Amino acid sequence: MRTVLEIFLLLSGFVLLIKGADVFVDASVHIAKRLKIPAVVIGLTVVAMGTSLPEAVVSVSAALGGSNALAVGNVAGSNIFNLLLVVGLCALIKPVAVRFRDIVRDYWVSVGAAVLLLLMMVIFTDAIPRYGSLLLFAVFTGYMVSLIRKALKNKGAGENKREDGAPPAPLAKSAGLAVLGAALIIAGGQMTVSGAVSLALKLGITERVVGLTIVAIGTSLPELVTSLVATRKGEEGIAVGNIVGSNIFNILFVLGLSGMIMPLPVDAALIFDMAILTAGSLVFVCFAYTGRRIVRLEGVSMLAMYAAYMGFIVLG
Repeated sequence: MRTVLEIFLLLSGFVLLIKGADVFVDASVHIAKRLKIPAVVIGLTVVAMGTSLPEAVVSVSAALGGSNALAVGNVAGSNIFNLLLVVGLCALIKPVAVRFRDIVRDYWVSVGAAVLLLLMMVIFTDAIPRYGSLLLFAVFTGYMVSLIRKALKNKGAGENKREDGAPPAPLAKSAGLAVLGAALIIAGGQMTVSGAVSLALKLGITERVVGLTIVAIGTSLPELVTSLVATRKGEEGIAVGNIVGSNIFNILFVLGLSGMIMPLPVDAALIFDMAILTAGSLVFVCFAYTGRRIVRLEGVSMLAMYAAYMGFIVLG
């Protein structure tokens, strides 16, 4: 009976994730059009932060409980999942168009955040002190101020019509639907993780492997579903902005906040994970630069990289 309940929890979580992502993407597009802000900016801000809430909840809770290794592993695993698997799957659906004119700086902020965290781990061999995490948080604050200024400057660059020619939904209604969609995404993510972890432990998979794989993947399910839905709807700006913004948010905000609560631990395994994340970030940017889109073959190679990484984690 317990196993049946866990399977039901897992499947229900997937349903909430899919429906929540559908509502959230539509509402975000309407907000962007109503405010005449490019959809990619909405993807970098509202959508990215909304889909990163599970990582924030898990990591901050881990920090408060004195388990910051889980916080670092969760962020590293989630960001690798976002870059290689989510983008790879989106490219399989159809080539992902990349508008560097809109977010070229944000690509490099994402790479720079990964490099900065990796350097801190190399420099501080036991734990990243609180002032290092404060630096991460300060960089995030500066980035957000810059992003808001850019959004205000570009206001009016977005379309104020839907594809069918009708005006977008009222702002208050769209905002309410965005909140509802985000709530469904968060609830679905938590249910999915809970069900998956219980089933995995019942099957004899160790807690370490569960933490590095299922928890990281589970908290990234909102990014996965949201980006896939956005790609299917032809909103590549939101799909790409969601991934880039989520990865920036995870490193600078989530780890910055977690590390100020409790110093972030450092060990060889976490340094390896961050090195993989940095390499994945560079691969992502290189693929995006070629032809200003990520084609299916590049998507397949990204999926292969992720499979190799996961194989190493599980078998290592």
